[in-house]
Amino acid sequence: MVPLPDAPYLKSKLPQCYRGRDNCQGAADLDISPPSAFTWLVQKGDKSAEHRGDKSAEHRGELIQPRIPKGFRDFLPEKEAERLSIVRKLQSVFERFGFLPIDTPVLEFAEVLLGKGGGETDKEVYRFTDHGGRDVAMRFDLTVPFARFMAAHLEEVGLPFRRWHAAKVWRGENTQRGRYREFMQVDFDVVGTDSASADLEILLLMRESLAALGMKSFTIRYAHRGAFNACLARLGLEARSVEVLRTIDKQRKVGAEKTRELLAGIAGPAAASEILEFIRVEETPAATLRKLSRLVGDGVEAIARLSQVASALDRLGIAGTFVLDPSITRGLDYYTGIVFESFLGDLPDIGSVCSGGRYNDLASLYTKQRLPGVGASIGLDRLMAAMEELGLAGGSSARSSVLVLFLDDSLIGVYHEIAQGLRAAGIAAEVYPEKKKLTHQFAYAEKKGIPLAVLYGAQEAAAGTVTLKDLTSRESYEGLAPADLPGRARELLR
Repeated sequence: MVPLPDAPYLKSKLPQCYRGRDNCQGAADLDISPPSAFTWLVQKGDKSAEHRGDKSAEHRGELIQPRIPKGFRDFLPEKEAERLSIVRKLQSVFERFGFLPIDTPVLEFAEVLLGKGGGETDKEVYRFTDHGGRDVAMRFDLTVPFARFMAAHLEEVGLPFRRWHAAKVWRGENTQRGRYREFMQVDFDVVGTDSASADLEILLLMRESLAALGMKSFTIRYAHRGAFNACLARLGLEARSVEVLRTIDKQRKVGAEKTRELLAGIAGPAAASEILEFIRVEETPAATLRKLSRLVGDGVEAIARLSQVASALDRLGIAGTFVLDPSITRGLDYYTGIVFESFLGDLPDIGSVCSGGRYNDLASLYTKQRLPGVGASIGLDRLMAAMEELGLAGGSSARSSVLVLFLDDSLIGVYHEIAQGLRAAGIAAEVYPEKKKLTHQFAYAEKKGIPLAVLYGAQEAAAGTVTLKDLTSRESYEGLAPADLPGRARELLR
């Protein structure tokens, strides 16, 4: 038979409600029977109750540290409200352009995501084998899953299809200002047409989106991968196009001289000079187009497409927001046509906050039907960091405007009726959940920044009125008819 623990040990292990007198001498002196004490300890995993010869540590419980991995974040109410406010503003813009919302799974089969993502992207993907032995990965952007989505649902959505999608993505990359391993992107695309009109529409949507968020000084730079590919073909560098493209893509980070050095290592000094001439921005779009035509030859479709877009932007009277910049290449391999990035004039070092391009061949991995597409992606977290620096953050609130105080347990239904009436009038209201001292309830309202409170106790119940209190001025408005409460609250909230 296993011996029972002695009283001091047993008392130290039992919960407070099981502990007996301080001078108890054994398990029998406690307020529970010995078998119950023994059973409770064994059920809680205390093996020393079974193995009395073990004199090791007493298996003290330790709290798990509430921590998260590097590059991941919690969002407190005010910050999350700000993020949702941004998404709502963007949604309004997208809907005015006729774009529809979609969603896709966080997990995709690895072959779907990595079939054509590029070597550097592969290294950043969170990839693992699930419990069913399947090779899966977490989406690293919203474009590749969208291509798979189109191949799967083509008959249901029809063509051309305009979509927008706001969701989290994951990349195991180095963290820095405005860049995290878990972050939210907002994408918008047009699929089913390879036209200058669709390219232009995405550029217009980029401009409208940034303007809707209060951005005053920004530039959208655009180019065409086809023109750059033609330049590389003339230099005999098609086989090394990925290296060259990614070197150019990093030019803003490393500078012109380092870029020249890297290009010379790939293609030689002469070719490096020609590439650098090709990517140089001239004084006007027309001058840049003439240079590109001279360097790659007449009749290149990419030059004609760029000319169409530049002409349309000029016609719309917004050409000043855009720059034809041949150095814009975008590092991902799936871009085949026009590409673009956006930069904030007051924060040039933060990088592009909205980028994208045309990807005419991406869906060919999943369907034989050709599905040309063009789109852009807003890095919401980087954009929020920029808006905070520019003083554009805030303005949205996660708090209620009115707190209905809880004064009497018998009036719970009335309190919620008052709150429902305020909500019906478009005023955010909440009911304090239990009866506590008024000082406690007022302290709660102050901590949450709730400006108004409603009092309804025995006196108000007898008179059939309510009292509204302005918690900022401390002024009270007594004797209000319940029907007048929303109107007076709205006046005070102005």
